[in-house]
Amino acid sequence: MSTPSSAFRRLASWTAVATFLLIVLGGVVRVSESGLGCGPGGSGTRGWPLCRGDLMPGFSLHTGIEYAHRAVASIVVVEMFVLAVWAWRRHRGHRWLVRATVAGAVLIVAQAVLGAATVEKNLDEPLVAAHLGLAMLLFAVALLVVRASRVDEGGAPGVDGGPRFRQLAIATQALLFGAIVAGGYMAGTEHLGRADQRLTEGAHHACGHAFPACNGGFLPFGPHRLVNIHLTHRVFVYLFSIAAISLIVLALRRRPAGTVVRAAKVLAGLLVLQIALGGLNVWLTHEYELLILAHLATATLLWGTLTTLSLQLFRIPRAAPQPSGQLTTERAVAA
Repeated sequence: MSTPSSAFRRLASWTAVATFLLIVLGGVVRVSESGLGCGPGGSGTRGWPLCRGDLMPGFSLHTGIEYAHRAVASIVVVEMFVLAVWAWRRHRGHRWLVRATVAGAVLIVAQAVLGAATVEKNLDEPLVAAHLGLAMLLFAVALLVVRASRVDEGGAPGVDGGPRFRQLAIATQALLFGAIVAGGYMAGTEHLGRADQRLTEGAHHACGHAFPACNGGFLPFGPHRLVNIHLTHRVFVYLFSIAAISLIVLALRRRPAGTVVRAAKVLAGLLVLQIALGGLNVWLTHEYELLILAHLATATLLWGTLTTLSLQLFRIPRAAPQPSGQLTTERAVAA
């Protein structure tokens, strides 16, 4: 048993960065209408894992973008499995580290399978939303691996933020997850990349170009499906914003630890930016791909920042003693 090496920590950090880039590149696939760039729905194995029936398809813009997304996903798969095997073989006593890396390997496989199903089912709305939600869980696990890899055998105590602080952080995280998944579902209603795509008929502009108002009201839920989908996203955003502001205020007042305070300040800046980007996405009469992409990237940064803050509030247990047989083997290898 040993403290994770600097090489392990670097790989963990690069995996988290690659996962973030994978999510953003998924947004590029969406706004460029390249979700079916490797074949239409129902293509079977010709559309995934192959791309238009080939390992290396001929070049076209949509095919190239989708193929690049899959290439980055493959890199993350390899990184996650290397981390899992490395942690299991060298740091089995660090239970949080082993569990986190194994969870990451399982999630990236599940994400690949879900991505294949999303393509096969012609970018079905629930699958698009689930694909984005699972990507966020994968990113959170990657950040957990980073956190656990920076703790030695003695473990690390959780930061005490005071009464109800940890519960508020968890609730805030859950609300943000709901907002992101609801946003993914709303994006799926536009059917970007499908033959029946509807840029002006999806839930994105179901409230017209008004925000925070909607069709003359505030939250006019009713018989209109697309309006309800849009408003569901807004409800999660409003609740998350209230919870996030409360969390930020408590962190700045109580100042439980430097890492938590810094994360709270970053969270505040990202929250303001995200609300502004969300408003612009509604107010502007045309859809701007870079604006939509910035909205997704900022949401992912919000998620990552809040995850980093929340992880500081939980104790990393002391590493368990390593079995003598394994210790002898590792010493022999080292010698």
